Amino acid sequence: MIERVDQRVHAPPVAAPGREQWPSVNRANSEYLRVAVRGHYQNDKETLVQAVTERGGGFWVLTPLVTDSGYTVLINRGFVPPPQRDPASRPQGQIEGETTVTGLLRLSEPGGGYLRTNEPANDRWFSRDVAAIATARGLSDVAPYFIDAEALEPEIAGAPVGGLTVIAFSNNHLQYALTWFGLALMLIAGTGLVLRHEWRLRRPQTT
Repeated sequence: MIERVDQRVHAPPVAAPGREQWPSVNRANSEYLRVAVRGHYQNDKETLVQAVTERGGGFWVLTPLVTDSGYTVLINRGFVPPPQRDPASRPQGQIEGETTVTGLLRLSEPGGGYLRTNEPANDRWFSRDVAAIATARGLSDVAPYFIDAEALEPEIAGAPVGGLTVIAFSNNHLQYALTWFGLALMLIAGTGLVLRHEWRLRRPQTT
């Protein structure tokens, strides 16, 4: 799994999955796939999702991109610190017109973060829940994934900082190893208690 994802991340970008491919998009064959898509941003419908990154706490900026194929895909354009949460504070980063986005395909994160659930009614987001964000922003024909945009080259002052994707794996082998290790420790401890109890029973009593 790790080797396969590493190959995807460093491979030349392929076209982002279109409508006919959406049913087959899943974690096994699509997560972290390097893709490219062309279209124009709907800057007035961006969504801020709380984030903690190597640059500190702040927000991911998710902006709908209407593709040349007609469907819409959410683009995680990158990170902004709290002072830049208002789009008016970063006008240079509001890209207008046709643009090509290259980045990593990510699967939706429904519900919320580890400790907080999303609050669409209050426009408070703790995870990148594609379906919920699309509904809140009145979007239709939206891809079931989002794209983590790569860093802009050249960098645009005030624009969200891309290229901060943290690649994480569900290491079931490690979980199984820890489980069996824990069971082994319990068995050893249990055996020790039994032997100690038997030793006490067999020990000559002193008067």
